[in-house]
This record gives sequence, C-alpha cells and structure tokens, in this order.
Amino acid sequence: MAGHSQFKNIMYRKGAQDAKRARLFAKLAREITVACKMGQPDPNHNPRLRAAMNAARQAQMPKDNIERAIKKASGPDMENYEEVRYEGFGPGGTAIIVEALTDNRNRTAGEVRSLFSKNGGNLGASGSVSHQFDRVGQIVYTAAAGSADAVFEAALEAGADDVQSSEDGHEIFTAIENLHEVARALEDKIGAAESAKLVWRPHDLVSVDEAAAQSLMKLIDALEDNDDVQTVSGNYDVSDDIMAKLGG
Repeated sequence: MAGHSQFKNIMYRKGAQDAKRARLFAKLAREITVACKMGQPDPNHNPRLRAAMNAARQAQMPKDNIERAIKKASGPDMENYEEVRYEGFGPGGTAIIVEALTDNRNRTAGEVRSLFSKNGGNLGASGSVSHQFDRVGQIVYTAAAGSADAVFEAALEAGADDVQSSEDGHEIFTAIENLHEVARALEDKIGAAESAKLVWRPHDLVSVDEAAAQSLMKLIDALEDNDDVQTVSGNYDVSDDIMAKLGG
C-alpha cells in the first residue's frame, strides 16, 4: 500500500464503523463549509467546493448534510477555521504530511505532536519533508471506468500529466491549475470520477518492514481519527503480504 494511493486508504481501518462514519461526515462537512466561505456557494464556479461535494457524495454523505454544511458558511454560527499543515517523520524513515482545519491552532499542534511521539514518529519543522513531495491534482477512477489503455488515452486527450493504473483502479495526475479542467474533460469522456482533489505525491517511496508498518499504521490511524485532521499523506510503501499480516 503506497502512501499516496487513495484506493486502500481506509481499508485497514478498524473499530466502530458508525463512529468512523460520523467522524468522516463531520470532516467532509467542515471542508464543504470552508470551501463555500472562501469562494462562491455554487460548485460550478468554486472548484474547491465542487471537489468537496464530490468527495461527500462518494462517501454516501446524505444530501441534507451537504446542504446544511453549505448554509452554515453564511450563518451566524460559522466557526473561523484555519488551514494548517504539519510535517513529520514516521516509523521506518517515512515522511508524513498532515493537513488540518482548526479553530484552535495551539490545540491541534499539541495533539498532532503527541500522536507522532506516541506512535514512533516525531513532528518536524515546516518544510522538513514537503520537499520530498509534489503538490499535484489527482483524479481517481475505479477499474470499471475502462482498461488501462482506454483511460490513458482519455487522460492524455484531456491534458493530464501522468496515469497510474492497477487492478484497484486508475489514478490520473495533473498540474494544480489544470485539475478541474482535466476532471471536466474526463467526465465527458469516461464518466464521473470517484474523487478529484489536490494531493501530495512523493518523489520516491520508502519500503517499510512489518514492524515499522505496524507502528506506521497505528500512527496514521491515530492522526486520521483526530477531529481536526483532514488528510494524511506519506511516502511509505507497504507490501500486500505485510498488509495481509496486519489485517489490512
């Protein structure tokens, strides 16, 4: 399981599924509200809102929840969320980038630092690992979207920069400024994507052994369970055999 892949990002998650589902909906709603406040409430003219709403639909978030999140952006009870990024080092020499939306930077920084230290990692300074990644647009399709050759041709015609296909599906990468233009072109060619968003794509992947992978998965679980954390990205590569041993 590669750290930049979205396909298996939640497959190894354990515990009470209802609680995790509620936590996911809360994070999606927060992103929708912030995206709406920063731009227009119309997803056709607000790429970030469009991406957030697509993610919510893919997670089967109820329509009423999405509409409430949009309305909240102009309501009197709208919290002032701040976007923050943390960079750190995980088990096995891995690099981790954490993105959060918080109404209390000190609280979130303390919690993220504690989670790193308790799970075999350590929080670094700003810029300590981000130079090992590129900030790019990513469009994800399931394998049912078409063959690797068909998706590659469609992505090339749409103006994408790179395509990675596997039995799990297809990942299409673009320059940041081209993400939504390419996503729209692909939607016309092969249908709606599972997701279209900005991601941190590592230059190189770090293979980790079973012991490091176990600690790494605990760290990622703990970070993703934090209410303020929106995304966790890394440059790790965990083999399928190790993932199977870990129950992933």
